[in-house]
Amino acid sequence: MAKKRPQTKGKQPQLTDGQVPVVGAREPCPCGSGRRYKACHGRAAAHAATELVHRPFEGLPGEGDWVALRELVPAATVELPLKDGLPDGVPSVSLATVLPMAWPALRRDDGSVLLGLQNDTASGDISRDLADTLQRALTAEPGSPVQARRAPADGPRLQDLLDPEGTFEPIVHTGFEFWVPDSENASTEVSASLERANAAAIPTVRLTGVDCAYWCETPDKNHLRWVMPHPEEQLLDALARLHAAGTSSLGEGTRLVGSFRAHGLTVPVWDLPTGMGAEDIEKPAAEFAERLATALDSEAPLTPEERRARGGLTNRQVTLS
Repeated sequence: MAKKRPQTKGKQPQLTDGQVPVVGAREPCPCGSGRRYKACHGRAAAHAATELVHRPFEGLPGEGDWVALRELVPAATVELPLKDGLPDGVPSVSLATVLPMAWPALRRDDGSVLLGLQNDTASGDISRDLADTLQRALTAEPGSPVQARRAPADGPRLQDLLDPEGTFEPIVHTGFEFWVPDSENASTEVSASLERANAAAIPTVRLTGVDCAYWCETPDKNHLRWVMPHPEEQLLDALARLHAAGTSSLGEGTRLVGSFRAHGLTVPVWDLPTGMGAEDIEKPAAEFAERLATALDSEAPLTPEERRARGGLTNRQVTLS
C-alpha cells in the first residue's frame, strides 16, 4: 500500500480575536489554527449569540427611555452624543424608534446617521448589535441604508461608543415624517412605508414632570406606561403597599392594572379614562411619585392585605424581553 505523502500547508497568518471574521461553521477558522470555525473562534461567537443580556441598556444615560423607545413608543428620535465626537462628514447621529422598510440604520444624503432601535437583532445583546450597526453606518456611503448582519462576538457595545456624560432627551413625534427631509419628494417605496407606519402609530406623549412615563391613546381607553429603575422586588412591594392602602391610582377613573418586564426593568401600567389626556395626568403622576418614594423607603414586613395585593400584581405581570 502506497505510503501517504504528508500534506504541507502554507503558513496561515495568526490573527488576534478582534480580527477574526465570521464564516460558515464548517469552514476553516480564519485565525489559521487549522480547525473548523465552529470548533475554534465560532464557539465564542455562538455563545455570544445565545447568551441573553437582561439589561442591555444598563449604564447608558436614560436607560428607562431606551426601554420605552424600544417597546412602547411608535415614533421618536433622540440625538446621540458619541464618546469620541462626530467623524468628519457626519453632522449628527440620532436614534430613531423605527426606520422605513425596517432598515437597521440609514446614512442620509447629508451624511447624518439614523440608527433604528425597534429591529430584530441577531444575538442576545441588543447593545452590541446596535453598536455594530452604528459603526457601519458612520462609514456607509451617504444616501444608503445599512443592512442587518451578525455582530462580532467581541465587538464594542453602545456603552463603549456613546458619551456616558451625554443627555438622552427623546422627542416624540405624531408620525414618521422625520424619516425624510422632504417627504413629498420621497420614493414610492418610502412613501408607501411612511403611509403604513403613520396609520398604525398610536398617539403617544412623554410626560414632563416625571421620568420615563408615557401616555398613550387607544380606541377603548387611554393608558400610562411608566418605566421604573427600581429593583423589581422592592418596587412590587412598594406598589402593593400603595394598592392595599387605596393610593395606587392616578385619580378618579384610573386604575393600576399590572406591570410588565422589559429589558431588566419593570413597567407599571395604569388604565385611564378616554377623556384623560397627557396634560391631565402630569400632576397626579408627580403626586404618585412622591407616594411611591415613601413606600420604597419602608422596610416593614408586608401585611396580609399587602401580600394579597402583591400577589394580584404579580399574577398580572408579563415579560416582553
